[in-house]
Amino acid sequence: MNREAGEAPLLVLQELVEPVAQARGVRLVLLRDDLTHPELPGNKWRKLKYNLLEARRQGHDTLLTFGGAYSNHLAAVAAAGRLTGLRTIGVVRGEELQNSPASALNPTLAQAVADGMQLLYLDRATYRRKQEQAVLAGLLLQTGPAYIIPEGGSNALALPGCAELVTALQDQLPFDYLCVACGTGGTLAGLLTGLQGAQQAVGVAALKGGEFLRQEVDALTQAGTGQAFTNYSLQTQYHAGGYARFSPEILGFIRSFQERYDVLLDPVYTGKLLWAVLDLLKQGYFPPGSTVVAVHTGGLQGWAGFRQRFGNRSAWWPEGSAG
Repeated sequence: MNREAGEAPLLVLQELVEPVAQARGVRLVLLRDDLTHPELPGNKWRKLKYNLLEARRQGHDTLLTFGGAYSNHLAAVAAAGRLTGLRTIGVVRGEELQNSPASALNPTLAQAVADGMQLLYLDRATYRRKQEQAVLAGLLLQTGPAYIIPEGGSNALALPGCAELVTALQDQLPFDYLCVACGTGGTLAGLLTGLQGAQQAVGVAALKGGEFLRQEVDALTQAGTGQAFTNYSLQTQYHAGGYARFSPEILGFIRSFQERYDVLLDPVYTGKLLWAVLDLLKQGYFPPGSTVVAVHTGGLQGWAGFRQRFGNRSAWWPEGSAG
């Protein structure tokens, strides 16, 4: 099968020669899941894989999902729909966008439309209620029957696709810690179901006040496997001000990382992840002799939106970083 249909890709592992890791006697490896698929990189296709199969099984030809105006998830669902022949509808947070001309769409939404996605808009108050049956029924009345994928793609069917990353990694490299950025908690939950307690996971919350993610992760693993796991920690202090917020320190770190390894991170997820992992190394969080794997989950399409929103106000933006 091709990758859209679910073939497990060969993982690309990149050694990170960091002085702080060497000083602590820790092997640090970057798992380049951003290279998994040219149009569906990283955790997005993993979370969508079994949802797409279930949509087909139920006889649906339409996917309906949710996201913010710069959502990696919306972009991924639109691309997946084009690749698999499914109609896609994206429900976007913020009705103020509704009457904007198509030419004013940000790069993320413009690409989603180019991939065939129909956009609907909800005011923020209604969007917060998007999981309520009345809101969903109202949307389906407008769109017709559709297979609903939650915001971020995080549901029980997202877990086995993410768990497959663990199986592939275990076949290639003995490791002790697996680290990943968290937005909705779905990827971390899926990795935990793959680890089955054999190694430790570290989740780095990309949003402020991310303590609630522990309940989200536990609820997802309970729904998917009937159990909650204790072999993980949730690091909530590396949000840099909140979701999609970043600091000059983060941007400087991303620039330095790209210069050293020729790998671009993003400021929403993977930049914070690697920043956190190196800080945890400094604190002695990882024991000497351990192998730590950090997962690059993609998200690079968001750079085009940052350039559009902030122009040259930043001291540095990466070139060619639309994803």
